[in-house]
Amino acid sequence: MKKCLLILVVIIVLQTLPAYAISYFTDGTKNADKIADNAGFKKQRIRTPSFILISYTKIDNGSDTLCIYIEGDGFAFTPRGMISSNPTPKDSIALKLAAKDPHANIAYLARPCQYISKREEKNYYDKYWSGARFSEEVVNSMNEAINMLKKQADANKVVLIGYSGGAAIAVLVAARRDDVLEIVTVVGNLDHAAINTYHKVAQLSDSLNPIYYAKDISYIPQRHFAGADDKIVPVALIKSFAYASGDTDYKTVIIVEGCSHNKGWVDIWRKLNSY
Repeated sequence: MKKCLLILVVIIVLQTLPAYAISYFTDGTKNADKIADNAGFKKQRIRTPSFILISYTKIDNGSDTLCIYIEGDGFAFTPRGMISSNPTPKDSIALKLAAKDPHANIAYLARPCQYISKREEKNYYDKYWSGARFSEEVVNSMNEAINMLKKQADANKVVLIGYSGGAAIAVLVAARRDDVLEIVTVVGNLDHAAINTYHKVAQLSDSLNPIYYAKDISYIPQRHFAGADDKIVPVALIKSFAYASGDTDYKTVIIVEGCSHNKGWVDIWRKLNSY
């Protein structure tokens, strides 16, 4: 009887959750754990009032600066353009970049509901990886997690490195902090309204737009890496953000040949990010 009941539960779960979503969550989590283990990172769950956020850290305490890598949007949408049932990235480029970083104190911070199952997270709603992915609630939660990571590392300053959608979070977080040493973005979504218009998709009506905060963070040193072959975030849109922040000569924009939105960055990251 118990065996039959277990089989029935498994069938119901498989029918409810599409196979690709199960694959992205399980495979993505295993892949991230492996990347982190190989690089000497430790995994932890950071509990904020709104979300449980997954982080991987390598803290040496040999520096007063903590470099924090912020994940992109992950598996937010299915190949058919539908909102996915879990946003865990299958192959985290942001975590791979963090693993290549030679600095003493490194942290990787996932976005809400990534690497988290529905039963673990009270605020497991797909709006947080779709229309509200850059909402006040999300930004506040990420900012609180950064405070906790900074305290763990006993750091005085932070460098925020955002990949793709993580770049938007980096800018929005930086706009409410006074300890950001530098903002680094990689193929960053720095104006989601312009990008969504470019791709002719629905706007993120419940999200803050980083370009509106460009002037607020103009005093912070910045580097914005753009892929010459990127078809998702065109170079022109990254330049628009730089211009809005006062960089009329686009000195903060570094166009990298041979890189697209998700190809080429990992192999050359150590060289690009040496400072």
